[in-house]
Amino acid sequence: MSFKVHVEPSGHEFSVETGETILDAAIRQGVNLPYGCRNGFCGDCLATLAAGQVDYPNGKPPVMADDSNGECYICQAAPATDLIIAVKEIAQSKDLPVRTMPCKIDRIERLNEDVIRLYLKLPEGERLQFLAGQYLNFILQDGTKRAFSIANAPHDDDFIELHIRHVDGGLFTDLLFNGMEEKTIMRIEAPLGSYYLREDSTKPIILMGGGTGFAPLKGIIEHAFQIGIQRPMHLYWGVRSKSDLYLPDLPEKWAAEYPHFSYTPVLSEPDDDWSGRAGWVHEAVIVDHPDLSGHEVYMSGPPPMIEAGKEAFLSHGLAGEELYSDSFEYGAAATRQKTGT
Repeated sequence: MSFKVHVEPSGHEFSVETGETILDAAIRQGVNLPYGCRNGFCGDCLATLAAGQVDYPNGKPPVMADDSNGECYICQAAPATDLIIAVKEIAQSKDLPVRTMPCKIDRIERLNEDVIRLYLKLPEGERLQFLAGQYLNFILQDGTKRAFSIANAPHDDDFIELHIRHVDGGLFTDLLFNGMEEKTIMRIEAPLGSYYLREDSTKPIILMGGGTGFAPLKGIIEHAFQIGIQRPMHLYWGVRSKSDLYLPDLPEKWAAEYPHFSYTPVLSEPDDDWSGRAGWVHEAVIVDHPDLSGHEVYMSGPPPMIEAGKEAFLSHGLAGEELYSDSFEYGAAATRQKTGT
């Protein structure tokens, strides 16, 4: 049995299945309602109950006062009837609070010679709410910060997934690759950035990543699949050699599973046995899409790729407000430059 939830003032509606909380159902269907811990402790998910009744299958949330009539905590509440709730949805990055919190390195996975996948675990009872494509900062002991894109989609928030490339002479990545151990406690600042999937558009999407610029695109793509976006999506992943495609099977799996998704890897220094596309990744986009009017483009990776892509795409009809970019700066004094409306 399912119940319908109507959200004011947005007017969005979604269904809640048996065994789901209101928040779980909202996340599953791409409705961005506010939350913090997802365990009933923080109170960030408080909504006004304008019509209908709710139950708390796991008992009254710890944060709930005895006089909470007319309110509900959506991370713990399940509908007993159809509902009307009033709560401000998360529509833009500015709607999300930036939080500073500890985390634990749960797993370190070597993907190739130069890239690791890092899984971060937040303290018990904590969750990070973010938009697909945003990033975080590690705050180091001396106060300096290192920025890395979040590679998982918002619904998959048990861990925070990062893809980190080793930078020669980079003290932080040297430590990650050679000395840091699992269970190490770090401090992060998140979520950050205006680079995220715009869900209310109907335009075809082109995604272009260079190297670990694949990371935020992975989060964007998996989020789009999760919420049922059916717009055509074409991913271009540009690297030097075949071994730099550090998760080679994943985009192939997506392309086999979703008819509206296509994938083109592009090598700038191809191996002798490479039979695919070669050259600069932004040029491959233009060859396939000479008229970019009516498209959205998301691109992430090193600054030269971002600058070349911007110049090429705007000169081939892309509207400036439909170009979203995430420029990775590598090195000891790295800063993150993200653009998007």
